[in-house]
Amino acid sequence: MAALIRDAVPQDAGPIAALWNPMILHTAVTFNSAEKTEDEIAQMILARQGAGHGFLVAEAHSAILGFATYSQFRGGVGYATCMEHTIILAPAAQGQGIGRRLMLAIEEHARTRGAHQMIAGVSGENPDGQAFHAACSYDQIARISQAGFKFGRFMDLILMRKFLT
Repeated sequence: MAALIRDAVPQDAGPIAALWNPMILHTAVTFNSAEKTEDEIAQMILARQGAGHGFLVAEAHSAILGFATYSQFRGGVGYATCMEHTIILAPAAQGQGIGRRLMLAIEEHARTRGAHQMIAGVSGENPDGQAFHAACSYDQIARISQAGFKFGRFMDLILMRKFLT
């Protein structure tokens, strides 16, 4: 499936919410259990882009197939070159190279703006996410046992890293 990778715009918030919220509600991909509103997503798009960080979407036939975004890993000037990303794909878009294209695009966006490394926080209950990041040359650097709580149980958080420069 050919997909265009482009900068997100606030008008993409509805389709992004429709893609993201089922994953929030029904999977352990994220430890968050609160749905994202369209307004929150539109504000996130503007805030990230206003800070010089990326928020990209993959689109085909006027449908949003996935998104990738990043922001500073932790607050403070000392972390200014360390970024953390989120990447979400529609189930129908998985396994078609779209995730890899989004990842390469978000990494390049960060690299050209001075980022030194990208961090991924992956649920210990998301082996597909771990494998995807490993295939994109991310190394596991930490496992934080029982860092998250969702669905009535504690879950591990796996931190993975890739140097961009």
